[in-house]
Amino acid sequence: MQLYNTLNHRKETFTPEKPGHVGIYVCGITAYDYCHIGHARSAIIFDVLVRYLEHIDNTVTFVRNFTDVDDKIITRANTENVPSEQIAERFIATFYEDMDRLGVRRASIEPRATEYIDEMIALCEKLIAKKHAYAVPSGDVYFRVRSFEGYGKLSGRSLDDLCAGARIAPGEEKEDPLDFALWKAAKPGEPFWDSPWGKGRPGWHIECSAMSEKNLPLPFDIHGGGQDLIFPHHENEIAQTEAATGKPLSRFWVHNGFVQIDSEKMSKSLNNFKTIRDILEQYLPEVLRLFLLSRHYRSPVDFTVEAVEEAEKNCKRLYETLAAADVELSTQLARPEPKGSKLPEGIAAEYADLVKAWDTAMDDDMNTAAALGHMNTLAHLMGRIMEDKALRKNAGACDCLRAAREKFTAWGTVLGLFLLPPQDFLADLKIYRARRKNVDIARVEELMAERRAARETKDFAASDALRDTLAALGVIVRDTPGGAVWDIA
Repeated sequence: MQLYNTLNHRKETFTPEKPGHVGIYVCGITAYDYCHIGHARSAIIFDVLVRYLEHIDNTVTFVRNFTDVDDKIITRANTENVPSEQIAERFIATFYEDMDRLGVRRASIEPRATEYIDEMIALCEKLIAKKHAYAVPSGDVYFRVRSFEGYGKLSGRSLDDLCAGARIAPGEEKEDPLDFALWKAAKPGEPFWDSPWGKGRPGWHIECSAMSEKNLPLPFDIHGGGQDLIFPHHENEIAQTEAATGKPLSRFWVHNGFVQIDSEKMSKSLNNFKTIRDILEQYLPEVLRLFLLSRHYRSPVDFTVEAVEEAEKNCKRLYETLAAADVELSTQLARPEPKGSKLPEGIAAEYADLVKAWDTAMDDDMNTAAALGHMNTLAHLMGRIMEDKALRKNAGACDCLRAAREKFTAWGTVLGLFLLPPQDFLADLKIYRARRKNVDIARVEELMAERRAARETKDFAASDALRDTLAALGVIVRDTPGGAVWDIA
């Protein structure tokens, strides 16, 4: 498997340090607000990475932390006049609710920063002893950036570039404007812990260094997160951990791309801030997941109504194919063995090529966009088998259809897609689309019942008039051997 390693700025062959066992650390949320679509993308990308590594016969120890003490948490707690731990607990709970809906699995280990204060203090003490950090009279502890020779190796930034315009603000006690806080003296009303430097709390960067080192042997295999974390957060993690331990922190650094909203950066000031909950009011969770996996994880993704609705159409087409395949396969079980035993060579080769191509796409830096393209092609192949009367009577073709359906489930398990009973998904989708278009489902069902009654009495004029009434409401009616069904236009 090839993975793009941000540290070396290229794709590299990934093999775990310990064969068959992969250690991954991914920076989790700061628990002060509802999760937005950027959080959804990162969580889904690393969920798929873990699933795929397991798919290719690895045991994965996946560590994803929660930052439950931070300036933003404290600010919100003070605004609401509640303890900061209450804010953190509330938004950790909503994180789980959102991720459960998106099919994101729990990590193997989910440490909280406040559970590792002793480890953070010990790490600060080690850095001070090695002259990589220093305490100031106020009780703050700073990391000496210039003491770590490799600073900037992840982000590609030089100290000269970072120094341009950097200043020490009035009242700051640090030696150099580039130095960053490892430990912060507590201000009145803030949560605090006792330390050798007085009452205080950890800085953001030291939290992840302590939690990752405690739960995974150094160097671990993969450190992940969004591209926004490359600098300063991940750069500072490297400096702290490697200066303290003399060991590399992680062998691979994997970062997912940004999410834009209608080609603009997502921002509350632009009033385009999209929480996961906002989006799931309008679209099914699986549609959002498919949309986010339809672009390569390192590329930026632009959230637009048109793009999400295109993903919804694709999801619907694929589930409709799976529904038809399920009916066809169950019908085959109820009838005599179909005649003919050999699958046509062209179809056999096409199926084999698709299986190989899907594996190749996922091995090539986890190219989910290409993998989904191959799933669309596989669905098209399944459709051709079902639509061809001769093929439906061919035992080899029927076996291929069954194998393709099973392969869809196997691939879907890796991507976290297409695992619902197709009819359940399609029924839920109809409800969501009706809600978006303000279609009264109760009224539609009423009109459909009237139309069924008209057809039963062979009043086709009334039946056609009711079809027109439904069409005016934005509803399409299809008459099938199993009865009339409706959908949103």
